[in-house]
Amino acid sequence: MNDKLNQFAGQRYLSLETYRRNGTAVRTPVWFVEHHGELMFYTMAAAGKAKRLRRDQRVRVAPCDSRGNVKGGWVAGTARSLEGEEAHQVHAMLNRKYGWQRRLINLLARLRPRPRAGYAIRFT
Repeated sequence: MNDKLNQFAGQRYLSLETYRRNGTAVRTPVWFVEHHGELMFYTMAAAGKAKRLRRDQRVRVAPCDSRGNVKGGWVAGTARSLEGEEAHQVHAMLNRKYGWQRRLINLLARLRPRPRAGYAIRFT
């Protein structure tokens, strides 16, 4: 495992830093999985972080707790949108990692369906 990824091993959350049009950084804690050297996550397609990522793919990430308190060093990266089979695979990996909590969110999402967006972060 590469050195930048080591600090994310065994972590439940990462702090995702995206950027507004004016350059202001916005940090959000998200659930994630590591797959083939990338950190992958899902969010609602209409969420602010998804809108910011569609405009600017530059990000910084660091391990954090559920409240976003950073527990490691920041790493710069680039986000890309997940599509097709890769998106389904990451969805299943998140279900395995987060168990009943993830299944509950999936159930709520079925009751009020809204488009989701998956992203992969590659370190730069």
